[in-house]
Amino acid sequence: MTELDVLSVFCAADGRYGNRLGVVRDGHRHPDRAGRQALAARLGYSETVFVDDPERGVVDIYTPGLRLPFAGHPLVGAAWLLDLETVNPPAGEVWVRQDGEFTWITARPEWAPPRTLRRYATVAEVDALPAPPPGEGWLYAWAWEDEAAGRVRARAFPRRDDGIVEDEATGAAALLLTAELGRALNITQGRGSQLITAPGPDGTIEMGGRVRLLTAH
Repeated sequence: MTELDVLSVFCAADGRYGNRLGVVRDGHRHPDRAGRQALAARLGYSETVFVDDPERGVVDIYTPGLRLPFAGHPLVGAAWLLDLETVNPPAGEVWVRQDGEFTWITARPEWAPPRTLRRYATVAEVDALPAPPPGEGWLYAWAWEDEAAGRVRARAFPRRDDGIVEDEATGAAALLLTAELGRALNITQGRGSQLITAPGPDGTIEMGGRVRLLTAH
């Protein structure tokens, strides 16, 4: 039987919202990629992470339709659940720190899959977008909520045929936006999830969020 923990990652301050994540602790029970992909598709979360080495933080990440070398919310969630100092997806070693309320990872924006980052003039325009908006390819729609304070309103649309119409909280896209703007951001995404980012001196970006456990089996 698969040991599955379901987390909510990048929650709001009151614990609501966040992006759901499946964490399969016993990754060795699903040794082949086809089986992992099938389980991720069956679970239907935007991402499911398989833990191959809980001590070294070796993890493997899947959407319902494809394998990812890097993704933000699975790494934040797995690091929080396993209480790790590093996580190791295929893209490379990711450093972790915990400050009580937030779990932080440090990663390189070039590890993130390509995204179209489209700025809108107002928060109302972002809120009014249909799900999904017309067009093709992964879209991260954003607008300044308070530019001086670095507060951003965002929504994310994978626009791929895997059942995920809108992604509630997208760490990889937040990394890319932070790199593009070159400044720390406080992002409210989806229904009310929160992602905090800050660029580092060496081209890395630190990203943090709250995590809570929904179910454990």
